[in-house]
Amino acid sequence: MSLTLYQLEGCPFCEKVADALDEAGVDYETVWVDAPHSQRNEVRRVSGQRGVPVLVDEDRGVTMSESDNILEYVERTIVPQASA
Repeated sequence: MSLTLYQLEGCPFCEKVADALDEAGVDYETVWVDAPHSQRNEVRRVSGQRGVPVLVDEDRGVTMSESDNILEYVERTIVPQASA
């Protein structure tokens, strides 16, 4: 499984997503981004916007933002696979 989580240190929405991935027991890479939106060019390149968190699931070709959407995706897609 190839997951990358773009997150900002101290961001509570990012922490919720990281906690969900940790609880699911899946491996993922963290890319820490700069606080100023204007410096988040890598996030923009992968997701088309500069907000975080952003989850990239390379195995499924999925890139998504918004913590609630990511949490739903983790629960519906990643947790069942990690449990199998």
